[in-house]
This record gives sequence, C-alpha cells and structure tokens, in this order.
Amino acid sequence: MSRKLLDDCFLHDKDRLRHDDAVALILERLSCVAGVEPVALEHAHGRVLAQAITSPRNIPGFNNAAVDGYAFRGGDLVTGADTWLDVVMRVAAGHLPQGTLRPGQAARIFTGAIMPEGADTCVMQEDASLDGGQVVIPQGLKPGANTRKAGEDVKAGEAMLDPGERLRPQDIAAIASTGSNRIDVRQRLKVALISTGDEVVRPGNPLLDGQVYDSNHHLLRGLLHTVGARAVDYGVIADRREDVETAVAGAAGACDVILTTGGASRGEADFIVETIQKLGSLHAWQLAVKPGRPLAMGQVGDCVFFGLPGNPVAAFVTFLLYAQPMFARLQGARWQQPQRFPLPAGFGIGKKKTDRREFWRGWIENTASGPVLRKFERDGSGLISGLRQAGGLIEVPEEACAVAEGDLLGFIPFSEFGIN
Repeated sequence: MSRKLLDDCFLHDKDRLRHDDAVALILERLSCVAGVEPVALEHAHGRVLAQAITSPRNIPGFNNAAVDGYAFRGGDLVTGADTWLDVVMRVAAGHLPQGTLRPGQAARIFTGAIMPEGADTCVMQEDASLDGGQVVIPQGLKPGANTRKAGEDVKAGEAMLDPGERLRPQDIAAIASTGSNRIDVRQRLKVALISTGDEVVRPGNPLLDGQVYDSNHHLLRGLLHTVGARAVDYGVIADRREDVETAVAGAAGACDVILTTGGASRGEADFIVETIQKLGSLHAWQLAVKPGRPLAMGQVGDCVFFGLPGNPVAAFVTFLLYAQPMFARLQGARWQQPQRFPLPAGFGIGKKKTDRREFWRGWIENTASGPVLRKFERDGSGLISGLRQAGGLIEVPEEACAVAEGDLLGFIPFSEFGIN
C-alpha cells in the first residue's frame, strides 16, 4: 500500500516556530488521507465535497413570476398614465400557460408560475386594481419588473461548487436545485482520543484524593465535531508502558489521527511520547505563541499524532489555531485564515514579552463611544471559566511590548472556527 503522508512530515529545522510559520508548515507538509463515499443529500451538511458540482440546466429553468399579481407585455405600459389591460387567463405555479398574451392583454399569475409567451413584466396584486374584466396598473412601473429570468441564478454548464468545500445549508440547497440527491464527499476522519494518567477519572465515577475529572476528553470531542471528524474513545489508559503501547499501536492501525492532551510532556511517567518515538516519529514543536508551547506532533505510519497541551485553555486555543488547519488538509478541505476584526482595546497591559504572539480570551462590549474589546482578567491556562465567558480570541502580534487602551487589536470570534 502506498504512503499517503510524507515520511516524518512534521520535521523542521527551526528552534522556535512563529504562528504563521507553524500554520504554513502544517498546510505544506500534510496531504489528504480521507477516502470518498457517496451520501444522500440530507446527510451532507458539514461534509467535505469530493466532486465538482456543475449545473445540468438553467436555474430557474424558465422565465417566471416573482410575485402574485398580473403578467403582461412591458411595451403596453402607458407613459404618464394608468394602464388598462384585459385579463384573459390564469396561470398557477406548476401549470403551463394556456395560450399567448397579445398586446393589451394580461394574465392573473402566481409566484413561481411560468410567464406566458409574450409577457415580460409583472405587477404585484396589491399595486393593481380590478375593474370588471380589466386590471388597472398604476403609472411608474418599469418594463421587466417582478420577474425572474431563466438561468438568472445559475446557467446550464456553470460551475457551482468545487471539491474541498465544507458544505453549508445554502450549498446543499444549491445542489438540490440541480436535481441531485446523492453526492460524493470525503469520509469522516477517525480520531482516536486517548486519555492517560492514574490520576484521570471520567465524569460519573467517584473522585478520590489526588484525582481529577477528564474534562479535556469532552472538550476534544466537542472540538472534533466542529471539523466533522468522528471521535473513537480509547478510554483512560493507566500509567503503564505496555498499556500505552497497546493502545497507541491499536489506534494507529485503526484511525487516521491520534489526539491527546499533555502529549508534549517528557515526565517520567508519561509514556505517550516514548511510545510514539518507538513506533514512529515525534517532534516537540516549540511555538513562539501563548498559550500553547509546546505541541507534540508526529506520526505512526499514515496515522498522525497530535499532542495538545494539557491545560484546557491551551488545548482549546491550539486546537483552533493548529489542529483545525491540520484536519482540513487531511480531509481535503479548503482552509483559510479566520477573519480578524480590528477593534480598540478597552483595557491596558503594561508589559508583554516581544517575539511571541499571544491570544487572549475576550469579548466585544458595546459602549457609548462604540464597540471595544474586553479581556478576561486572569490568564491561567487551566481556567475553563475564561473560555466560557469569552466570545473569541484577542490577537496580540509578536512585536507588541505593551497594549494601551484604544490600541487596535485583532479579534477572532469563535464563530470563525465554527463555534457558536
């Protein structure tokens, strides 16, 4: 079987990686590993498109009325006065017009109905009035009003969607308008979630002295949902070398990615790092980023290993910044930098370390003088409360040594990462 990934794809020659360099390296060195499968359109939301979508016909396929009202020839409109036309037919949506409109004639018509031959304009029923068998059209209406032309939305043969698009409801609606009910998408990546440590306990179990509940497992499950991946739970593995090796080897053979938190540790009892090195390759990326230094990244064959920091805030932020582009590349999905919105700081920070990009938890507050950024007061990477309070990340560039109130900073709403 041919290799899907480069050998040692996370190898690099820099001591510390800046944020932009880390993202560029991920996008450069990784390739798509996800297979292709057909799915029914109703199950396609959030999936990555694996085929080009081209319209087989004009959409709409015929000239039609955009309103309930009356259809007629625009050339019949009288300049500077009301127009009186004989109503000679009725056209409902889904039915063919019975005949051709001649000069001086109009058709009662409903939204979406085919325009009768000869008609090119509609008047809304609330703007018109009836007088016996005639419709009275007030002056001022323009020829061509209130109609939709054949191919106005999409023309026959026009490209609609390219492979790599992550399908949104509006994309699925566009595909449905072509008549397709099944499409080819990328298979969901299988991601092994491995928790390790004698002190780690899953919620629902009693907590003994010195133990902590495994909140990171549920954090990662939720984050994996944002990238359309399927979590495979390998449970909590005790701090025994043979147990860790068995779990990692099984996960590497069955999954596309192994995802852990605390995977960059080199503690005496942390066997994840040791096992990845034994079975494959591992690199501890030192990032010039806060929070998030370091990341453990490697591979066992074609299975990618991604070890996030153990603190929940750092795990959350580094997943958004680095795991999301990684999953996009492995799924064959398009990925673009999340949008930054420049907003004034509503706070001041007297000192910041230079040559390091920082991402602070914050939100937008509307004040009398306009919107400003507010920052979560405490910076601890273990404070989940800060993530709950925040609406996004405040990005502070490497060259900044301090932040004064009113300075423009980039704000990345969590919605840019698919979190609402």
